[in-house]
Amino acid sequence: MISLRNLTFARGGQPLIENASLQIHPGWKVGLTGANGCGKSSFFALFRNELHAEAGDLDLPASWAIAHVAQETPALAAAAQDFVLDGDQELRSIQRQLAEAEDGHQGERIAALHGRLQEIDGYAAPARAAELLHGLGFSDADFKRPVADFSGGWRVRLNLARALMARSDLLLLDEPTNHLDLDAVLWLESWLKSYPGTLMMISHDRDFLDAVVGQILHVESRQMRLYAGNYSAAEASRAAHLATQQSMYDKQQREVAALHAFVDRFRAKATKARQAQSRLKALARMEQIAPAHVDTPFHFAFAPPTGMSDPLLQLEDAAVGYGESLILQGLTLTLRPGSRIGLLGRNGAGKSTLVKLLAAEIATGHGTRRPGRNLAIGYFAQHQLEQLRADESPLQHLVRQEPASREQELRDYLGGFDFRGDMVGAPCGRFSGGEKARLVLALLIRQRPNLLLLDEPTNHLDLEMREALTLALQEIEAAVVVVSHDRHLLRTTCDELWLVANGTATAFDGDLDDYAAWLAKQRNASRSSGSDKASEKQQRLATRQASDTARKTLIAERRALTKEVDRLEQQIAQWQTEKSQLDQRLADPELYAEANRADLAGLLKRQAELAARIDPAETRWLEIHSALEALPGALPAVS
Repeated sequence: MISLRNLTFARGGQPLIENASLQIHPGWKVGLTGANGCGKSSFFALFRNELHAEAGDLDLPASWAIAHVAQETPALAAAAQDFVLDGDQELRSIQRQLAEAEDGHQGERIAALHGRLQEIDGYAAPARAAELLHGLGFSDADFKRPVADFSGGWRVRLNLARALMARSDLLLLDEPTNHLDLDAVLWLESWLKSYPGTLMMISHDRDFLDAVVGQILHVESRQMRLYAGNYSAAEASRAAHLATQQSMYDKQQREVAALHAFVDRFRAKATKARQAQSRLKALARMEQIAPAHVDTPFHFAFAPPTGMSDPLLQLEDAAVGYGESLILQGLTLTLRPGSRIGLLGRNGAGKSTLVKLLAAEIATGHGTRRPGRNLAIGYFAQHQLEQLRADESPLQHLVRQEPASREQELRDYLGGFDFRGDMVGAPCGRFSGGEKARLVLALLIRQRPNLLLLDEPTNHLDLEMREALTLALQEIEAAVVVVSHDRHLLRTTCDELWLVANGTATAFDGDLDDYAAWLAKQRNASRSSGSDKASEKQQRLATRQASDTARKTLIAERRALTKEVDRLEQQIAQWQTEKSQLDQRLADPELYAEANRADLAGLLKRQAELAARIDPAETRWLEIHSALEALPGALPAVS
């Protein structure tokens, strides 16, 4: 059990959590929520001993193994599958010990290690690693590629797979759905549901939290509050709690006002002075109830577009790709004002490629892309975060975009994205991923587009900002095309779903639940198509592994017996040589003279000792030879 007792911790001298006391029981799946910067990641750092408490205690069982996703991955030459297998430290330890034992011909140790490998299902470890990699979007061809070959987002997926591969009692996940597409999110959701250990997860994806966790640990105002149920249930409980808190605060303020009025009125009257003093003491004793701050810090809306065309953009039998390789063909799509389209499809199917075609970032291979006369595109993609000028502030970015606008107006606008105070003038190179994403969105929205193209806009955004963006998109007059793994955003903003698959894009007749079912059907079809070969291969592999294990055990047993025979033969030969020499001396008549009585006694004693050792040693030697003769000469080869 994880226990917090009056826990207080800070980061860089900034208090984050004060006097937190709660318990998390084994097997719980807990979602950690709260605004960016409130201390969620620092709380995880306490478990990893990267941060220490200022006061109080954080206790968990000493025997627990903790797994977490590394923040960075160096450019390693190791193959992707080997990198993931390294997450199972016990497996790798056994493999290293086996290599050492085999080099040293340590038969008994080899047999014991093979037994432990069988117990932890170590022979199936490569298959488990392959399942994790497939689920997170890697192909078979990726398994042998060096880690250094993958981009940053794909290395994040490798780190996640490695953490899931670990044999852990506590799994710490910080924004695990970032850099994943919807397919991988759905797979990870299913995997985490069956995870047997204790899970603590930071996430800003409400649908993901609803599906996986059974408790919510919410951080707010330097306090931690544990709610039973998933995110939606916790949200309802928190709203009720805040409503009660606000009601108590309002009531208290009325009482405070009444007490102040009495004191102000009667302080100078001698007959009422004692009562006035009593009320002053009551005011001092009264517990201050904080007002409920339930409003999001984000307030923004899309301004109406400056012009419209109908249609805004058309694709007619268009094809698109890179070089001579076509990714999508036969694209026919009409975008009109008010269109709200969500793009679905498996990783690598071409969703981002289609968005780039709509944004005119890449040209058609053939066919037609026909823009409307007043088309104004607002395009959000992850690479645009890197195009921000690191030495410029949010205000400088916006002034450069709108040099004629008043500075105060621009400051007010940026405040709606929570760029306030010193932050509005701070260089954005120091900003977090979420802050950069907010700035890119603010710059894009200010352009008043009539076609909004959003490719994974919620990466790095917290729940409050996601909710604000969702509400703003519901009211926008522009057309919207969105790629997102955030199902809440897709459900609440999209009227149509298009499926990008099999080299084209077509309208999808169904909702997100139907899409999840379609994905499951595709996976099952893929598995069944190769099930016979896979089954035969697995059977051969299992037979080979069993045979190899038996062979290694037999070899280890034979080596151990042979080694014991060699040792016994050396000892018996030494003892018999010594006994022969003793027998010769004892045959000398002079030894039995009175003067040699002491030597005679010693020699007789040693003769008896040698006889007592030689007889059981010879018996054991015969037993070992019988055992060696009973062992099979060789195991049949496995094809």
